Amino acid sequence: MTIPQDPALCIDLHCHSTASDGTLTPTELLARAGKREVTHLALTDHDTINGLEEAQVAANANNVVLIPGIELSCLWRSRTIHIVGLDFDAEDKAFRAALAQQHKNRWARAAMIADRLGKLAIPDLLERATTEAGGDVPGRPHFARVLVEKGIVKNPAQAFKRYLGAGKAGDVKAFWPELAEVVQWINSAGGVAVLAHPRKYQLTATKLRELTADFRRAGGRAIEVSTSGQSSGDLGFLAELCTREKLLASQGSDFHFPGAPWCELGRIMKMPDGLEPVWHHFKQVPGAAAPV
Repeated sequence: MTIPQDPALCIDLHCHSTASDGTLTPTELLARAGKREVTHLALTDHDTINGLEEAQVAANANNVVLIPGIELSCLWRSRTIHIVGLDFDAEDKAFRAALAQQHKNRWARAAMIADRLGKLAIPDLLERATTEAGGDVPGRPHFARVLVEKGIVKNPAQAFKRYLGAGKAGDVKAFWPELAEVVQWINSAGGVAVLAHPRKYQLTATKLRELTADFRRAGGRAIEVSTSGQSSGDLGFLAELCTREKLLASQGSDFHFPGAPWCELGRIMKMPDGLEPVWHHFKQVPGAAAPV
């Protein structure tokens, strides 16, 4: 199945719901996508596909084509990297088993974050963060909300700056599989592995080229060329990387919550001409609600 590169289409292949660290339910997310005239959306929650069934019902109701998606955490040279999986078979048994293990990894990480933040003397910190996550595995944004509620910090940004950001006590990265393994999970389920938001890892140009090359050698097939928070220089550099490694080009807002105009569903800088869109290679698109 191929989605044509029609300028009338609005394709967003990276966003989050309450199934991970977003603030909108899958139903609310698809309703917002429909109102913003998004024609094709991939729900890519962190390490889970639990929101896909609800999202598909809402996609049909809002005339949006839903692409099966996920964002998986992994390690590359001891750094946490995110790989988006698109257009996979969500019923693949081996893939589901891998996700179950990743789910355990996330719980172990959450427990360690709570333990490391124990000096803040917040009782039942893990339990409170789990409540913030709707009963599922809490991530750092959920811990940040608890810190705000308890008056430890004024806002989530301050929580990350002091306790949860890179190099801080709550920055736990030790539980993820290696990049090549995660790429293999996606490939084995018939999907396309996409290197997510490459400029957000704060790598030098040389290191990012090395990451992209390693990703391609591991079987990765696409790179997010256009995503939120990028400059035109970023866009050009990522387009060059995409061409250099002969990868497909993807795009997505990485939407998490309303109220941030720089990161909104469907608001994506146009990709440079001459790149091969990843959506020209999709196959597993069930229940398409709009003509494609």
